Amino acid sequence: MIHQTDVLVIGSGIAGLFYALRMADERQVVLVTKKETVESNTNYAQGGIASVFDENDSFELHIEDTIRAGAGLCKREVVETVVREGPALIRELIAWGVRFTERNGKLDLGREGGHTRHRIVHAQDLTGKEIESALVRHVRNHPNVRILENHVAVELITEHNLRRGHASLHEPVHCYGAYVLDTARSIVGTFLAPVTVLSTGGCGQVYLHTTNPAIATGDGIAMAYRAGARIANLEFIQFHPTTLYRSEDHEGDRAFLISEAVRGFGALLRTSSGERFMAQYDDRLELAPRDIVARAIDAELKRRGEECVYLDLTHLDSAEVRRFFPHITETCARYGIDITRDWIPVVPAAHYVCGGVMSDLEGRSSIEGLFVCGETAMTGLHGANRLASNSLLEALVFADRAARATLTMKPERIDSAEILPWDDSDTYNVREWVLISHNRKEIQTLMWDFVGIVRSTLRLERAKRRIDFLLQEIEDFYKRTRVSAKLIELRNLALVANLIVTCALHRKESRGLHYTTDYPRPDPHLDGKDTILSIFSPPINHVAV
Repeated sequence: MIHQTDVLVIGSGIAGLFYALRMADERQVVLVTKKETVESNTNYAQGGIASVFDENDSFELHIEDTIRAGAGLCKREVVETVVREGPALIRELIAWGVRFTERNGKLDLGREGGHTRHRIVHAQDLTGKEIESALVRHVRNHPNVRILENHVAVELITEHNLRRGHASLHEPVHCYGAYVLDTARSIVGTFLAPVTVLSTGGCGQVYLHTTNPAIATGDGIAMAYRAGARIANLEFIQFHPTTLYRSEDHEGDRAFLISEAVRGFGALLRTSSGERFMAQYDDRLELAPRDIVARAIDAELKRRGEECVYLDLTHLDSAEVRRFFPHITETCARYGIDITRDWIPVVPAAHYVCGGVMSDLEGRSSIEGLFVCGETAMTGLHGANRLASNSLLEALVFADRAARATLTMKPERIDSAEILPWDDSDTYNVREWVLISHNRKEIQTLMWDFVGIVRSTLRLERAKRRIDFLLQEIEDFYKRTRVSAKLIELRNLALVANLIVTCALHRKESRGLHYTTDYPRPDPHLDGKDTILSIFSPPINHVAV
């Protein structure tokens, strides 16, 4: 089945929804999403959006905080653009009905690690959910937006899928849309559009323990790489320092995040004996950037042989704690923890990828007709380490800029007769899925054990050998099997895991979120240099030859 539209948006986080609304007054938009529209990393963002609203703050301070956290890899032009354009877009969210927390008639600004001022705009401790809900309401009510839930993008459509043949190595690659699986009917449709936008979120599910929902399997990064897009800086995986430790956790469950704002509010990190330890690692103590806090906790756990450290809020006003963090208070209470009286047991978990599909200042990827925004993108804002609460800000700004750039383009739809149809006539439902499905757990375990907070060349090489084998095994299974959502995700996870390890092996230094015992110090000669990977070969699709 062939579908034609002006714009195809893949993913329904803040970036995809905001872009769709920007476009909808002048273009027909189809938005495809793997699950329901409210399931995304945005929905689980507790802390807020970092932006300058306080009279004691300034754009320059926010810019410098971001660049300092990014450890020499931030692109200053991008940082300046995002910081300066953010406040107006947040005001627009408010106009659309997003209810941010206020105090005395003004935005109640919080503070998080790495920030030198109070600048976190939040909706108590459920900011992402509040933004997502408001945007979903507007998208659902717009007549020019068609939402297709439970649809999984399989592959981008490029010159490789044209009847006239593949593009040469010397010609630009164009994106004409995507093949998309309707999971309810088990049918792959062809969705064609002059502009395709990848806003599929991150890849936290590549790790055994993550704050990300089950859908965060790196789909956009994997599809873009197979299509020939430039990918960069996937070695920079941010581990959130403080997620709730539960001894009865099942491996692979989404870890519950204890927001950075809790430390910004005054919570202290302690060992089981009550010792505060952050002074040994950074003079900013609990408000150091996430990479430093996560490594400090990791070091303390290994040194002491313990399973968790603790966040202590017991010295703070209990009524204020409950007022500012109602969701965290309620969730911890379900596990028998009164956060106003008890220390909260916490451990790090994979949280955010600072690398992704490279884009310019308008969100264009290296493939013509393909835009990228949100966590899928590598814009140059975050560098080697994302400053807390800059991600939602980045998503807003780049969705807005991508939409403005798209509106300058004249929609020219490709003739559907030129596109090869999806063909799965030589495939069948293979009974060995129960065997191949175990590969997901093995990939997650390998990545957690060998490509985690602290790395070494030996560990990375061991992970690479095993993941190379798993990737080949999964590709072989994929080529002879009818696609399913689980198989698509497994294939993408395997590829993204491989790319993360490859990027990590390329970076012969420790910088930001990438720490290796073989190269413990940053290399000053590598300041400003990204780890760029790209490929140009036909993707392995089930299409007629």
